[in-house]
Amino acid sequence: MDNRVLARFTALILVLAVFTPVAVAAVSLSSLFSLPLPDDLPDPRPPEGSQISRIYDVNGEEIGQFREFELNTPVKMEDIPEVLKQAVIAAEDRNYYSHDGIDLRGIARALVADLRGGKITQGGSTITQQYVKNAYTTNERTFGRKAREAILASQLDSKADKEKILFNYLSSIYLGEGAYGVGAAAETYFRKPVSELSLSESALLAGLIPSPSRYEPRANPGAAESKRVLVLDQMRSQGYITEAEHVAAKRERVFRGGDLEPQRPATVVFPPAPAFTKYPYFVDYARRYLERTLGRDMVYRGGLKVQTTLDPKLQADAEKAVTDSLSGTLAPLEMALVSVEPETGFVKAMVGGRDFNAPQGQVNLALGKCQRPRSDLPDDKIDVEATCWDADYVTVEGGGSGRQPGSSWKPFVLAAAFAEGILDTRVYRAPSEYRFKDCKGDQCVVENFEGTAGGSATLRKSTENSYNTVYAQVIEEIGEPAVAEMASKLGISSAWVASPEVHGPSYALGVQEVSPLDMASAYGVFATGGRRLEPTPIVAIKDSAGEFVVDNRKRKPRRVVAEIIADNVTDVLKGVITAGTGRAADIGRPAAGKTGTSQEFANAWFVGFTPQLSTSVWIGDKTGNVPLMNIKGVERVTGGSIPAATWKAFMSEALKDLAPAEFRTPLSLTSTSTTTTTIFDPNATTTTTTLPLDPNAPPTTIGPFGPPSTSVPGETIPPLSTSTTSTTIPPTTTTTRQRGLLPF
Repeated sequence: MDNRVLARFTALILVLAVFTPVAVAAVSLSSLFSLPLPDDLPDPRPPEGSQISRIYDVNGEEIGQFREFELNTPVKMEDIPEVLKQAVIAAEDRNYYSHDGIDLRGIARALVADLRGGKITQGGSTITQQYVKNAYTTNERTFGRKAREAILASQLDSKADKEKILFNYLSSIYLGEGAYGVGAAAETYFRKPVSELSLSESALLAGLIPSPSRYEPRANPGAAESKRVLVLDQMRSQGYITEAEHVAAKRERVFRGGDLEPQRPATVVFPPAPAFTKYPYFVDYARRYLERTLGRDMVYRGGLKVQTTLDPKLQADAEKAVTDSLSGTLAPLEMALVSVEPETGFVKAMVGGRDFNAPQGQVNLALGKCQRPRSDLPDDKIDVEATCWDADYVTVEGGGSGRQPGSSWKPFVLAAAFAEGILDTRVYRAPSEYRFKDCKGDQCVVENFEGTAGGSATLRKSTENSYNTVYAQVIEEIGEPAVAEMASKLGISSAWVASPEVHGPSYALGVQEVSPLDMASAYGVFATGGRRLEPTPIVAIKDSAGEFVVDNRKRKPRRVVAEIIADNVTDVLKGVITAGTGRAADIGRPAAGKTGTSQEFANAWFVGFTPQLSTSVWIGDKTGNVPLMNIKGVERVTGGSIPAATWKAFMSEALKDLAPAEFRTPLSLTSTSTTTTTIFDPNATTTTTTLPLDPNAPPTTIGPFGPPSTSVPGETIPPLSTSTTSTTIPPTTTTTRQRGLLPF
């Protein structure tokens, strides 16, 4: 056989090898498309990406966002501008409105290339096919998938409106930088809703579709610009825009926005939106709380609308008080402040340090940590377990370890003593130091830190002057477990005790580590006469469909301590401010509180309350228990110095627009009045009298969600009740203007 015959034979074999499969495939596809189609399409997959959860203060102003990298922003069909649809059709599928979901010529052209290459290399897909791939099939590059995709595209085109298919496609297509759909892309690149996109911006988005990473305008502005111009050229050649529009849009070159403003018309692509830095400690607390209660998936992907309890005026007051107190000092000296509304449990303000964004920052010292006992301690040796050990209890940890409260722990001992029948008039020996009974070793002697002593003193006077030696005798009488149980009931989630294996009489003096949040919340129970609501940063939450997920505006408190005990503790603590170690906290209106200083002056506290607010202030070294010496002219920092002055500065501003409110007059204690009453009944029905926060203020609808949800979906929600039962939310503690309803 000569060379020419051999060459022709070889060419024939190659032609048959290439075109026979094409012919077979074409016949097969033709047969498939000519067959009757099934009646029902499979259910489409949900759109990829997540939805932003938006966080609002109590007035409805946005203060934060929670989102994953992948983002999907739902849009309505009427939101998508015509110019964007035209840009996408011109770039991706010029025959979209005329074909039947597939383009046979395009498929054949791609199939030849695929068969020659032995694998899928070309698309040739219509918009309908691309949507089918995203919604119904997989991304595997096989001939079987392409055939199924074509069949489903033809079926979908015969059953669905073209505009609906295009809308679904535009709502789900990936456009880079984690943005799924044109709604998310418009916000991601241009910081505007999709309905406001210009011709040039629409062309840029359409150009991203084939390869979002290649044409991503932030990383590859040159490639993005070339692709944008190409799409504009296609729009012009297909008659979607005029020559004047074409010329004007081409001049709007891609410009990476930021600090500089373009000097001429441009297609400004903004850098990624920065995370909110306003109120970072409170937003951090809300994030941790939401993750703990709803789960990360709901928080970062669920498109929630979260109205928080944060009052911007009180938050500003808190930040100023902390900043002023720390001025002239340097890290690692830190301060934390938390303020809670006793009647609602709403956390109104939170500062967890001097700078959340400082190097090695983002540790929220307003939140503590759930400490567990050593692993070799048998369970049967633990007398009282911490509530934070309970998996069902909402514990919000913030990276801080918690700090010893010193004498600010004593109100819990006092409440436990009252519950055991000990009166505030009981007289004790009050030496400057005291040795615990039957104690051996070098930890047996306790001294007074915050007041001198000598002779004898009543329990009331010992509280006012913070006599450690008296409280050592009290806990020897009532036992450490009674104190731990009382602290736990009041809201100290970290309170536990194992006596004598771990704890001894020094438990009365504040060796249990606590958080500023728990302390503010627990003291608030005294303000309410023994009724408790768990602290929360959340007023209400709606999901992406506008349905309530959480509504805390009608929570009912539970009684944890007898009213006579709570009111008498309050009465004693009033004397701390008027005549004791907390005189620097006097704000000229009824208030109660307690100073606290831990061992070696390593932590200093003032925790106090009025009927409207309960606030804790802590100061200490971020790195650990370092003595607080010679700070701002104070030789040894105690709770009655810088913390008390900070508390006064904050509370004076926070309450200045409210009329002073009086505490209830307590019933007189007797040795039997507290022991014959059931103190703790979480199931008891409670009737609450709203405290006179502002006698002239009407009941207030709190925040942007309107009245609490008390009805089934579709019913009209009634206004808030004006009764004084436990379902009434008292008037807001500030004069911050309410913004009414948000368009949720």
